[in-house]
Amino acid sequence: MTNDKIITITVPATTANLGPGFDCMGAALTLYNQFHFTLLPKTETDTVEITVKGTEAHKVSLDKNNLLYQSFIKLYQHLGKTPPRVAIEIQLGIPLARGLGSSATAIVGGLVGANQLAGTPLDVSEIMELAITLEGHPDNVVPALLGNCQLSVGEAGNWQICEIPWNSNVVPVVAIPDFELSTEEARSVLPSQINRSDAIFNIARLGLLVRGLETGRADWLRMAMEDKLHQPYRQGLIRGYETVKSAALSAGAYGMVISGAGPTLLAFSNKEQAESIASAMTEAWKSEGVSAEVRSLFIDTQGTKVTSIG
Repeated sequence: MTNDKIITITVPATTANLGPGFDCMGAALTLYNQFHFTLLPKTETDTVEITVKGTEAHKVSLDKNNLLYQSFIKLYQHLGKTPPRVAIEIQLGIPLARGLGSSATAIVGGLVGANQLAGTPLDVSEIMELAITLEGHPDNVVPALLGNCQLSVGEAGNWQICEIPWNSNVVPVVAIPDFELSTEEARSVLPSQINRSDAIFNIARLGLLVRGLETGRADWLRMAMEDKLHQPYRQGLIRGYETVKSAALSAGAYGMVISGAGPTLLAFSNKEQAESIASAMTEAWKSEGVSAEVRSLFIDTQGTKVTSIG
Protein backbone atom coordinates (compact mmCIF):
# COMPACT_ATOMS: atom_id res chain seq x y z
CA MET A 1 0.00 0.00 0.00
CA THR A 2 1.42 3.39 -0.95
CA ASN A 3 1.14 6.48 1.13
CA ASP A 4 -1.28 8.12 -1.33
CA LYS A 5 -3.96 5.54 -0.57
CA ILE A 6 -6.65 6.58 1.89
CA ILE A 7 -8.85 4.14 3.78
CA THR A 8 -12.17 5.62 4.91
CA ILE A 9 -14.19 3.97 7.67
CA THR A 10 -17.79 5.14 8.18
CA VAL A 11 -19.39 4.08 11.46
CA PRO A 12 -23.02 4.70 12.49
CA ALA A 13 -24.26 6.14 15.75
CA THR A 14 -26.02 3.79 18.10
CA THR A 15 -28.74 3.95 20.70
CA ALA A 16 -28.34 1.40 23.46
CA ASN A 17 -30.53 -0.20 26.13
CA LEU A 18 -33.82 0.78 24.41
CA GLY A 19 -35.47 0.77 27.81
CA PRO A 20 -35.26 -2.72 29.36
CA GLY A 21 -32.32 -3.97 27.25
CA PHE A 22 -29.67 -2.66 29.64
CA ASP A 23 -26.10 -3.35 28.46
CA CYS A 24 -27.21 -6.01 25.96
CA MET A 25 -29.34 -4.39 23.25
CA GLY A 26 -28.68 -1.57 20.81
CA ALA A 27 -29.53 -0.27 17.36
CA ALA A 28 -27.54 1.55 14.67
CA LEU A 29 -28.89 4.93 13.55
CA THR A 30 -28.46 7.05 10.44
CA LEU A 31 -25.91 9.44 11.95
CA TYR A 32 -22.22 8.84 11.18
CA ASN A 33 -18.61 9.51 12.06
CA GLN A 34 -16.01 9.10 9.33
CA PHE A 35 -12.36 8.23 9.85
CA HIS A 36 -9.74 8.59 7.12
CA PHE A 37 -6.43 6.73 7.48
CA THR A 38 -3.39 7.54 5.33
CA LEU A 39 -0.07 5.69 5.62
CA LEU A 40 2.90 7.99 6.22
CA PRO A 41 6.59 7.38 5.48
CA LYS A 42 8.48 5.84 8.38
CA THR A 43 10.49 8.17 10.59
CA GLU A 44 12.57 7.70 13.71
CA THR A 45 9.61 8.84 15.78
CA ASP A 46 6.26 7.07 15.67
CA THR A 47 4.19 10.23 15.95
CA VAL A 48 0.61 10.22 14.72
CA GLU A 49 -0.98 13.11 12.86
CA ILE A 50 -4.63 13.64 13.81
CA THR A 51 -6.97 16.30 12.48
CA VAL A 52 -10.62 16.67 13.43
CA LYS A 53 -13.48 18.39 11.62
CA GLY A 54 -16.94 19.08 13.04
CA THR A 55 -18.65 21.38 15.53
CA GLU A 56 -17.13 19.62 18.56
CA ALA A 57 -13.68 19.08 17.06
CA HIS A 58 -11.99 21.06 19.85
CA LYS A 59 -13.04 18.39 22.36
CA VAL A 60 -11.16 15.55 20.65
CA SER A 61 -7.61 14.60 21.65
CA LEU A 62 -5.00 15.04 18.90
CA ASP A 63 -2.28 12.91 20.48
CA LYS A 64 -1.71 9.23 21.23
CA ASN A 65 -4.45 9.29 23.88
CA ASN A 66 -7.09 9.63 21.17
CA LEU A 67 -9.49 6.67 21.55
CA LEU A 68 -9.55 6.01 17.80
CA TYR A 69 -5.76 5.79 17.72
CA GLN A 70 -5.64 3.72 20.91
CA SER A 71 -7.98 1.20 19.25
CA PHE A 72 -5.88 1.29 16.08
CA ILE A 73 -2.80 0.39 18.16
CA LYS A 74 -4.66 -2.38 20.04
CA LEU A 75 -5.31 -4.30 16.85
CA TYR A 76 -1.63 -4.28 15.90
CA GLN A 77 -0.74 -5.36 19.44
CA HIS A 78 -3.24 -8.20 19.08
CA LEU A 79 -1.50 -9.24 15.85
CA GLY A 80 1.93 -8.92 17.42
CA LYS A 81 2.94 -6.36 14.79
CA THR A 82 4.39 -2.87 14.88
CA PRO A 83 1.77 -0.31 13.87
CA PRO A 84 2.56 1.87 10.86
CA ARG A 85 2.79 5.64 11.04
CA VAL A 86 -0.49 7.15 9.95
CA ALA A 87 -2.31 10.41 9.42
CA ILE A 88 -5.89 10.31 10.68
CA GLU A 89 -8.67 12.70 9.75
CA ILE A 90 -11.82 12.51 11.85
CA GLN A 91 -15.10 13.93 10.55
CA LEU A 92 -17.58 14.19 13.40
CA GLY A 93 -21.26 13.75 12.64
CA ILE A 94 -22.26 12.29 16.02
CA PRO A 95 -22.42 14.50 19.13
CA LEU A 96 -19.92 13.58 21.86
CA ALA A 97 -20.92 12.27 25.32
CA ARG A 98 -24.63 12.31 24.50
CA GLY A 99 -25.56 8.62 24.64
CA LEU A 100 -25.28 8.03 20.88
CA GLY A 101 -22.25 5.76 20.86
CA SER A 102 -19.54 8.23 19.83
CA SER A 103 -16.89 6.26 21.75
CA ALA A 104 -18.08 3.03 20.13
CA THR A 105 -17.55 4.56 16.68
CA ALA A 106 -13.97 5.41 17.65
CA ILE A 107 -13.29 1.89 18.91
CA VAL A 108 -14.84 0.21 15.89
CA GLY A 109 -13.34 2.71 13.45
CA GLY A 110 -9.85 2.29 14.88
CA LEU A 111 -10.01 -1.50 14.81
CA VAL A 112 -11.47 -1.73 11.31
CA GLY A 113 -9.05 0.88 9.95
CA ALA A 114 -6.07 -0.97 11.41
CA ASN A 115 -7.37 -4.28 10.09
CA GLN A 116 -7.62 -2.82 6.58
CA LEU A 117 -4.09 -1.40 6.67
CA ALA A 118 -2.78 -4.71 8.03
CA GLY A 119 -4.26 -6.63 5.08
CA THR A 120 -7.54 -7.75 6.75
CA PRO A 121 -6.11 -10.61 8.87
CA LEU A 122 -9.13 -10.59 11.21
CA ASP A 123 -12.73 -11.42 10.33
CA VAL A 124 -15.76 -9.51 11.60
CA SER A 125 -16.31 -11.76 14.62
CA GLU A 126 -12.71 -11.30 15.76
CA ILE A 127 -12.96 -7.53 15.39
CA MET A 128 -16.23 -7.65 17.33
CA GLU A 129 -14.58 -9.54 20.20
CA LEU A 130 -11.81 -6.94 20.40
CA ALA A 131 -14.33 -4.09 20.28
CA ILE A 132 -16.40 -5.56 23.13
CA THR A 133 -13.26 -6.02 25.21
CA LEU A 134 -12.23 -2.39 24.67
CA GLU A 135 -15.71 -0.95 25.29
CA GLY A 136 -16.50 -3.22 28.23
CA HIS A 137 -19.97 -4.21 27.02
CA PRO A 138 -21.50 -5.06 23.63
CA ASP A 139 -24.63 -2.94 23.33
CA ASN A 140 -23.05 -0.09 21.32
CA VAL A 141 -20.09 -1.60 19.49
CA VAL A 142 -21.99 -4.58 18.05
CA PRO A 143 -24.67 -2.57 16.16
CA ALA A 144 -22.02 0.02 15.23
CA LEU A 145 -20.06 -2.76 13.53
CA LEU A 146 -22.94 -4.84 12.14
CA GLY A 147 -25.81 -2.37 11.73
CA ASN A 148 -29.49 -2.97 12.54
CA CYS A 149 -30.80 -3.75 16.04
CA GLN A 150 -28.72 -6.35 17.85
CA LEU A 151 -29.13 -8.37 21.03
CA SER A 152 -25.80 -9.55 22.44
CA VAL A 153 -25.79 -12.49 24.86
CA GLY A 154 -22.83 -14.25 26.42
CA GLU A 155 -19.37 -13.43 27.66
CA ALA A 156 -15.84 -13.00 26.32
CA GLY A 157 -15.07 -15.62 23.70
CA ASN A 158 -18.64 -16.91 23.62
CA TRP A 159 -21.00 -14.28 22.26
CA GLN A 160 -24.30 -15.04 20.58
CA ILE A 161 -25.41 -12.09 18.47
CA CYS A 162 -29.07 -12.00 17.52
CA GLU A 163 -30.39 -9.45 15.02
CA ILE A 164 -33.78 -8.12 16.10
CA PRO A 165 -36.19 -7.39 13.22
CA TRP A 166 -37.28 -3.74 13.27
CA ASN A 167 -40.64 -2.86 11.76
CA SER A 168 -40.30 -0.04 9.22
CA ASN A 169 -43.20 1.85 10.82
CA VAL A 170 -41.31 2.21 14.13
CA VAL A 171 -39.44 5.51 13.84
CA PRO A 172 -36.68 6.45 16.32
CA VAL A 173 -36.87 10.13 17.30
CA VAL A 174 -33.74 11.37 19.09
CA ALA A 175 -33.70 14.53 21.19
CA ILE A 176 -30.08 15.61 21.66
CA PRO A 177 -29.61 18.36 24.29
CA ASP A 178 -26.79 20.88 24.32
CA PHE A 179 -25.24 19.44 27.48
CA GLU A 180 -23.13 16.34 28.06
CA LEU A 181 -23.40 13.43 30.50
CA SER A 182 -20.46 11.09 30.91
CA THR A 183 -21.04 7.35 30.97
CA GLU A 184 -19.02 7.17 34.18
CA GLU A 185 -21.34 9.61 35.95
CA ALA A 186 -24.43 7.81 34.63
CA ARG A 187 -23.10 4.46 35.89
CA SER A 188 -22.15 5.87 39.29
CA VAL A 189 -25.80 6.36 40.28
CA LEU A 190 -26.83 2.76 39.58
CA PRO A 191 -27.47 0.42 42.53
CA SER A 192 -25.13 -2.53 43.03
CA GLN A 193 -28.05 -4.88 43.68
CA ILE A 194 -31.65 -5.13 42.47
CA ASN A 195 -34.63 -6.99 43.85
CA ARG A 196 -36.28 -9.97 42.19
CA SER A 197 -39.47 -8.14 41.21
CA ASP A 198 -37.49 -5.51 39.30
CA ALA A 199 -35.56 -8.24 37.47
CA ILE A 200 -38.79 -9.95 36.46
CA PHE A 201 -40.25 -6.60 35.40
CA ASN A 202 -37.35 -6.06 32.97
CA ILE A 203 -37.14 -9.64 31.69
CA ALA A 204 -40.81 -9.57 30.70
CA ARG A 205 -40.52 -6.20 28.98
CA LEU A 206 -37.39 -7.11 27.04
CA GLY A 207 -39.25 -10.07 25.55
CA LEU A 208 -42.18 -7.83 24.71
CA LEU A 209 -39.85 -5.20 23.22
CA VAL A 210 -38.40 -7.74 20.78
CA ARG A 211 -41.88 -8.66 19.57
CA GLY A 212 -43.06 -5.04 19.58
CA LEU A 213 -40.19 -3.90 17.38
CA GLU A 214 -40.83 -6.77 14.97
CA THR A 215 -44.59 -6.21 14.69
CA GLY A 216 -44.83 -2.46 15.29
CA ARG A 217 -47.72 -3.04 17.71
CA ALA A 218 -48.26 0.20 19.60
CA ASP A 219 -49.77 -1.38 22.73
CA TRP A 220 -46.82 -3.76 23.10
CA LEU A 221 -44.24 -1.01 22.56
CA ARG A 222 -45.87 1.30 25.11
CA MET A 223 -45.42 -1.26 27.86
CA ALA A 224 -42.15 -2.72 26.54
CA MET A 225 -40.18 0.53 26.89
CA GLU A 226 -40.57 0.59 30.68
CA ASP A 227 -37.52 -0.20 32.79
CA LYS A 228 -36.49 -0.48 36.44
CA LEU A 229 -32.77 -1.26 36.16
CA HIS A 230 -31.22 2.04 35.08
CA GLN A 231 -33.63 4.76 33.97
CA PRO A 232 -35.22 5.54 37.37
CA TYR A 233 -31.74 6.29 38.72
CA ARG A 234 -30.41 8.20 35.71
CA GLN A 235 -33.35 10.41 34.84
CA GLY A 236 -32.52 12.80 37.68
CA LEU A 237 -29.23 13.59 35.92
CA ILE A 238 -31.10 14.82 32.84
CA ARG A 239 -32.60 18.28 33.16
CA GLY A 240 -36.19 18.40 31.89
CA TYR A 241 -36.57 14.61 31.57
CA GLU A 242 -40.17 14.45 32.86
CA THR A 243 -41.25 17.49 30.86
CA VAL A 244 -39.88 16.08 27.61
CA LYS A 245 -41.34 12.63 28.27
CA SER A 246 -44.78 14.05 28.99
CA ALA A 247 -44.66 16.11 25.79
CA ALA A 248 -43.55 13.14 23.69
CA LEU A 249 -46.30 10.89 25.02
CA SER A 250 -48.94 13.62 24.62
CA ALA A 251 -47.87 14.04 20.98
CA GLY A 252 -48.41 10.34 20.32
CA ALA A 253 -45.09 8.63 21.08
CA TYR A 254 -45.29 4.96 22.06
CA GLY A 255 -42.79 5.67 24.80
CA MET A 256 -39.58 7.50 25.62
CA VAL A 257 -36.31 6.14 26.99
CA ILE A 258 -32.80 7.35 27.75
CA SER A 259 -30.50 6.68 24.80
CA GLY A 260 -27.50 4.81 26.13
CA ALA A 261 -26.30 6.54 29.28
CA GLY A 262 -27.96 9.81 28.20
CA PRO A 263 -28.60 12.67 28.09
CA THR A 264 -30.12 12.10 24.62
CA LEU A 265 -33.72 10.95 24.88
CA LEU A 266 -35.24 8.49 22.42
CA ALA A 267 -38.92 8.26 21.53
CA PHE A 268 -40.58 5.65 19.33
CA SER A 269 -43.23 6.82 16.89
CA ASN A 270 -45.07 5.78 13.80
CA LYS A 271 -44.21 7.53 10.54
CA GLU A 272 -47.23 9.82 10.61
CA GLN A 273 -46.56 11.36 14.03
CA ALA A 274 -42.76 11.47 14.07
CA GLU A 275 -42.41 15.14 13.11
CA SER A 276 -45.06 16.37 15.54
CA ILE A 277 -43.39 14.37 18.33
CA ALA A 278 -40.03 15.89 17.42
CA SER A 279 -41.53 19.40 17.59
CA ALA A 280 -43.17 18.69 20.94
CA MET A 281 -39.90 17.41 22.44
CA THR A 282 -38.03 20.46 21.12
CA GLU A 283 -40.51 22.87 22.68
CA ALA A 284 -40.61 20.96 25.95
CA TRP A 285 -36.86 21.18 26.39
CA LYS A 286 -36.92 24.83 25.37
CA SER A 287 -39.39 25.46 28.21
CA GLU A 288 -36.74 24.04 30.56
CA GLY A 289 -34.09 26.37 29.19
CA VAL A 290 -32.40 23.64 27.18
CA SER A 291 -31.57 23.91 23.48
CA ALA A 292 -31.89 20.55 21.73
CA GLU A 293 -31.52 19.09 18.27
CA VAL A 294 -34.44 16.72 17.71
CA ARG A 295 -34.47 14.46 14.67
CA SER A 296 -36.44 11.51 13.37
CA LEU A 297 -33.96 8.97 12.04
CA PHE A 298 -33.88 5.52 10.46
CA ILE A 299 -32.20 2.29 11.45
CA ASP A 300 -28.85 1.89 9.70
CA THR A 301 -28.83 -1.54 8.07
CA GLN A 302 -25.24 -1.72 6.83
CA GLY A 303 -23.09 -1.04 9.87
CA THR A 304 -19.46 -0.05 9.40
CA LYS A 305 -18.51 0.63 5.79
CA VAL A 306 -15.02 0.64 4.26
CA THR A 307 -13.99 2.57 1.16
CA SER A 308 -10.55 3.28 -0.28
CA ILE A 309 -9.16 5.97 -2.56
CA GLY A 310 -5.95 5.67 -4.56
